Amino acid sequence: MPGKPDGGGTSPDARTANFRDGVPRVGAGIALAAALSWAYVFYMVWGMAHMDMAADSLLMPGMDNWDGTDLLLVFVMWTIMMAAMMLPAAAPLMLMLAKINYSRYRRRRAALATGVAGLGYLAAWTGFSLLATVAQWRLLEAQLVSPMMDSSSKLMTGVLLIAAGAYQFTPLKHACLGRCRSPMGVLLTEWREGYAGAFRMGLRQGAYCLGCCWLLMALLFALGVMNLVWIAALSVLVLLEKILPQPRLFAQGTGAILLVWGVLIAVIT
Repeated sequence: MPGKPDGGGTSPDARTANFRDGVPRVGAGIALAAALSWAYVFYMVWGMAHMDMAADSLLMPGMDNWDGTDLLLVFVMWTIMMAAMMLPAAAPLMLMLAKINYSRYRRRRAALATGVAGLGYLAAWTGFSLLATVAQWRLLEAQLVSPMMDSSSKLMTGVLLIAAGAYQFTPLKHACLGRCRSPMGVLLTEWREGYAGAFRMGLRQGAYCLGCCWLLMALLFALGVMNLVWIAALSVLVLLEKILPQPRLFAQGTGAILLVWGVLIAVIT
C-alpha cells in the first residue's frame, strides 16, 4: 500500500494545488496520446486503401518479401495500434495512480512516476506487438494473410474466431479480466515505491489486460489488420468488458457469438 508522502518540503497547500492541476493534466495527456495513436491508425488504413498514393511513404511496409525495414515498420504499426486500442482501457488505472502520486509527491516527481507506470503498461503490449509482427510475417509468407493484411484463409479465420470465443469462457480469461477491471485492488495490494516500482505496477497491470484480451487482438488477423471498422469494434468490446456491471455474462455472450460465427465460417462456408 502507498506509504506516507515524502512531501520533499512541499506544504500541504502546495500538494493540494499539485493534485488539483496534475490529475486533469494526466487525463489530457492520455487523451492526447490516444488521439495521436488513432490518427496514425487512420493514416495507415488510408495508406493501405490508396497504395498508389502512399507507396513511397516512409511509414508504409512493402507488400511482400519483407526485409528488416518492413518488419520494423510493421512492429511500429502494431505497437501504436495497441496503444490506440488499449489506452482508453488503461485510463482508470492511470488517473487513480495520478491521484495518489499528486497527493504524495511534488509535481515533477508525481508526473514522472505516473508516466513511468504508463510506459510499463504499454511495455506489455509492446511485447505482444513483437509477437504479432512475427506472426504476420509468417502468415504472409504462408499466404494465409494477403499483402493488404486481410485473411486469405476461411479456415484460419474460423479457427481464430472459435479460439477467441472459447477463451471467453476460461477461468484465466475471467481471472485476468477481474484484475484488469480493479485498478484500486492492484494499487492496494501491489504498490511499489520508486520509478522502478511504478514501471513494475504498470507492467503488471498491462500483463493482466494482455492475458484478458490477447486473443481478441489476434482476431485482427482474421478480420483485417488494417480494417478500421473491426479495429474500432474490438476497441469498444475491450472497453465494455472493463466497465459493464456484468463482465462474466458479457464476455461469455461475446464468446458464444464468436464460436457460432467461427463454426459457420470454418465448417459451413
